[in-house]
Order: sequence, then structure tokens, then C-alpha cells
Amino acid sequence: MQAAVASQSQPFLVDDEQTTPAQHLAQLHKALADTLRLQILRLLKNESFGVLELCRLVAIRQSALSHHLKVLAKAELVATRREGNSIFYRRAFITDDDPLADLKRAAFDAVDTLDIPREQAEQLDQLQQERSELSLSFFQKNAERFSENQGLIVEREHYDSSLMDVVDGLGLSPTACVLEIGPGEGRLLVELARRFASVTAVDNSKDMLDLSRAAIAADGLSNVEFLLGETANARETLSGAADLVVFDMVLHHIATPASTFRDVAALLKEDGLLLVIELCSHDQDWVRSSCGDLWLGFDESELDQWAAMSGLRFEQGSNLALRNGFQIQMRVFRKHAN
Repeated sequence: MQAAVASQSQPFLVDDEQTTPAQHLAQLHKALADTLRLQILRLLKNESFGVLELCRLVAIRQSALSHHLKVLAKAELVATRREGNSIFYRRAFITDDDPLADLKRAAFDAVDTLDIPREQAEQLDQLQQERSELSLSFFQKNAERFSENQGLIVEREHYDSSLMDVVDGLGLSPTACVLEIGPGEGRLLVELARRFASVTAVDNSKDMLDLSRAAIAADGLSNVEFLLGETANARETLSGAADLVVFDMVLHHIATPASTFRDVAALLKEDGLLLVIELCSHDQDWVRSSCGDLWLGFDESELDQWAAMSGLRFEQGSNLALRNGFQIQMRVFRKHAN
């Protein structure tokens, strides 16, 4: 089963007619007055799910789930994002100009105190594992064609100089401890190792990690450690050790990107930095099969929200348009000092 593929239902739309404040309030209370809808909101705390995935998690038919999602959408508690032909649901971002913002934040805070039932938790773990295995399987089969596949989306030459300008502009000491997650063939890893005393490469694919190791050896560098696993594994040995964590075109391959932000926050020292180089949202669904992508890029607001929920503050960002219709975003976040 390809867990990342969702129902192809169209997103629910809030009525076009003007809704009064009283009606908004009534819709909000209606949406929260059902235990199943509260469970859905709890599951959507940190991740996006398709309709079929949610059906699996809460064990109800799609027609019944669609009704509950419509109620939540009318109350503006959930929002949708298109992933090619699929629709994924997430919690709506609450803006300060929403007259019901305080109520919605209080509702989300209350929902987050609820326990996830054991059966749901088991299904959630299995679903996330299936997503991870889907991505890992692709790279195990295509490690030798990594550059060719990546080149279908973007050539490194198109943004390398801009990326290194950002890294050099962060003002980090040469003695800084740096982690790169998913280093691929090691091109950026080599540049980081030339600039910083202590660098760690983290990847859940042994084949890809071997390519990075070969690149470091070819450059005659010896200041890089290699860790087979994911950010959750890195937390076990490197918690609070990193001055900088870098994701270079990696998040769209990660099964649970929001959870990854929480791992990064644990890995960073106080005042440490996270640098994300990532595709902006797009609609080119062919990248799933050709490049092993789980997600079709991300909106800036999604990255900012996940960062804020993890105690990371947005510092700076820039976008770079590419000739083939893709757009790259570079965003820097800083860990809040306690």
C-alpha cells in the first residue's frame, strides 16, 4: 500500500455567502461537539493525512468521514493541500485577525491533551513506517542514479552559490558543530566539512550514506561522522549538540516532516540554527515515481508553523525560481533561548 496516496475527493469549500459572527461561533461549537471530530483534530496535530489514511486511523467509512471533515472545514478548523491528484488534510493555521482565534487556540490546546487510543497509535506508527519504507525503498533501488533523478527537478549548479552565500552569512564559528540530514552524494557535505570543525551526516539509507562517505574521502577530509538512521535516532546521541542543522532538498522525502522539526529542536543548542532548502508547493505529480518524492513541496506557512510549534523562530528566507517551473525556498530558523 502506498500510504502517501490519499483520496482523490475534492476539498470541501466553505459557503460563499457571508457568514455572520454568530454563525461562525455556532459552526465552531458544532464542530467541537463530537468525540470523533476531536479525535481527527488530535491526529492532525502535527501531520497531514489523506482521506483514506484518516479512514484507516479512525476506522470509519469514507462517506462518514467526509461528513465530519466538511463540518470541521466549515468551522475553519481544518484546511487542505493538494498533492498532485490527492488531497491532504491538516489543521488550519490560526491567524491573529481571526475573531475566534483565542477560542480555536484554546480548543486545539485542549484537544492536544487527549490521549490517542492504543489502536489508533498502532495504526499511526504503521502508516508512518510505510511512508518511510516507501521512500527508503526508492533510494535503495536508485542510489546510483541519484544525480540523474535529482536533475529532473533541479541541477545543483542552479542554487549552489546562493546556498553557500546563505551558509557563509550565518556568522557561525569555524569550530561549530553541524549536522546535515540526508546528504545525498555529499556535495554540500564536503563544503560544510571544509568550513566547520565537526560535521555529522545522517541518512536512513546505507547506500546514500556510502556515497557521502566516498565524497568526503575523495576530498581528503576526516572531520565527518556518519550516522545511519533518522533524526529521531540522532537525538539519542546528539541532543543539544548542534549549532546548525541543514536539510537540503530532503523534507519532501521524509514521512513525517512536522515531527522532524521537533527532532531538530532537540538536536540544536540554544540559539542554534536550522537551514531548510526545499521545493515550494507544486503540482508535478510525476516526481513521486521518478524521484521518490512523498510530498510535492511545501508552502512557507507550513514550514513556519511546524518550526514555531517546535520552538524555532523564523529568521530569514528567500526564493529562487527555476527554468522548469519549480521554485526553491531557503529558510533559516533559530531555536528560542530559554
